[in-house]
Amino acid sequence: MDLLEQCKIIQFDDLGDKRGKLVVVEGNQAIPFEIKRVFYIYDSDEDVVRGQHANRESEFILINVSGKSKVRIDNGFEEVVIELNKPMMGLYIPKMIWKDMYDFSSDSVLLVLASTHYNGKEYIRNYDEYVEEIRGKEA
Repeated sequence: MDLLEQCKIIQFDDLGDKRGKLVVVEGNQAIPFEIKRVFYIYDSDEDVVRGQHANRESEFILINVSGKSKVRIDNGFEEVVIELNKPMMGLYIPKMIWKDMYDFSSDSVLLVLASTHYNGKEYIRNYDEYVEEIRGKEA
């Protein structure tokens, strides 16, 4: 399956008016899972790389609610770089996709919504092991 068919860019509705901007993100509505965990990354230098892992069980939505960052996604066969630069733009990342977040602007706040509670055992943190596991599933 094509990587951009697996990982989707989601455009959330901007419901703002003259009073200001308003973006609503609801689990099992605009995103395809129930939200179990929320965290955000901020105050990262532009040369810092975050992520560098794949998850066996967790799905994610990444939203740069302030500033911008880049996300490299990789399914073991192809890779794509997405720039997150609008607070109404989200990137859906399903299970078993390698992700690197980097090139953070000084005002970047990267909001992450996850489908599971944290479980370190479901993380694959070595890229070569990830490729071996993912390609073994395709064989």
